[in-house]
Amino acid sequence: MSTRAVKRGRVSRLGSIAIASVVLLASAATPALARPGIQAASVRFATFNASLNRGSAGQALADLSAPGNAQASAVAEIIQRTRPDVLLINEFDYEPEEALAEAFQTNYLSIAQEPGLKAIDYPHVFVAPSNTGIPSGFDLDNSGSVGGPNDAFGFGFFPGQFGMAVFSRYPIDEAAIRTFQTFLWKDMPGALLPDDLDTTAPADWYSAEELEHVRLSSKSHWEVPIVIGRKAVHFLVSHPTPPVFDGPEDRNGRRNHDEIRFWADYIQPGRRSSYIYDDAGRRGGLHGGSLFVIAGDQNSDPLDGDSIPGSIQQLLDHHRINTRVTPSSPGGPEQAMLQGGVNDSHLSDPAFDTADFAEPPGNLRVDYVLPRRNMRILDAGVFWPLASHPAFEPVGVFPFPSSDHRLVWIDLAVRPGAGRPR
Repeated sequence: MSTRAVKRGRVSRLGSIAIASVVLLASAATPALARPGIQAASVRFATFNASLNRGSAGQALADLSAPGNAQASAVAEIIQRTRPDVLLINEFDYEPEEALAEAFQTNYLSIAQEPGLKAIDYPHVFVAPSNTGIPSGFDLDNSGSVGGPNDAFGFGFFPGQFGMAVFSRYPIDEAAIRTFQTFLWKDMPGALLPDDLDTTAPADWYSAEELEHVRLSSKSHWEVPIVIGRKAVHFLVSHPTPPVFDGPEDRNGRRNHDEIRFWADYIQPGRRSSYIYDDAGRRGGLHGGSLFVIAGDQNSDPLDGDSIPGSIQQLLDHHRINTRVTPSSPGGPEQAMLQGGVNDSHLSDPAFDTADFAEPPGNLRVDYVLPRRNMRILDAGVFWPLASHPAFEPVGVFPFPSSDHRLVWIDLAVRPGAGRPR
């Protein structure tokens, strides 16, 4: 974990805003607009919980099937301003045949959203089914009845709600993609399975029969190899469940912890990842020599919020992950100061916040882009400008024009012609 994230706390909030604003404008908006194309030495990876989900099946596709949706336009503007080369979008409803991704590309990303902005094209896309909204056939919330979003394999009102998509300006090695949608929670050694506190038996919230069906991923876990020259950078993406909306059994908090743990185990070759199997039946984790970037809305702040203590530290403290640079913004401290309330008691530096939540829990750092330790971070940021900056408009305040989350990006030095990484 970055020592800055632990020790800086919320001190010098006002004094840091002006400096951070210069950093944001110099490193995020201006270079992004000036970049003429894909730079071989610098590749921008990003994650954005864009809240492009809808309340009924097919509604997102209907909304994005033509230009003019205000929210989609705001989301596209943020993407055009930051110009990621490889982008994960969370809360992007699943549609077969990449239909929603194609609609978003054609009607929003391919159209400049503001004067001076440039359209951006992602010729390579990956989407796959999500566990959200898929009926389990069991009473998973122990409410006494079966059915509804809480009894689905992942919370959702219809299959694929709150899904995700990967957009890339570089080719995707589709033959090497691995998905882990059906991996069973019980098959993780030492899993934090929830406990029914009304009984004396341990870890018995789910029955033995239910445990033969309960999946770990609330959406899915994907390994998506991005081909940059002769190298592959394995984009490891997910969206763990929020650690709330449950009871004293803390089934969502425990699931969130173990969904995060999955990647911590996966990137460790040998015994630690040997238990893992993918949807095709292939066992084991990532090859030890592979480059990787972990990305997604992890729904866990290092010091604040409701996740089980230490959940995100499973990644931030991992010896194979580079946390030397922490993405930050000027807008996080400004909004925390303006909103006050529960934010004033937070321990994490508001410059690192990535989501603007109502209180409680207040604004949190929950979205991450984390590369392998031997990958050099050239720059990083959270797209959260000051309220006085023109780029703040698509970010806004509640009710947000785009999303309650902010796009997080890092620039990595990736030399396409280099050989196998050491």
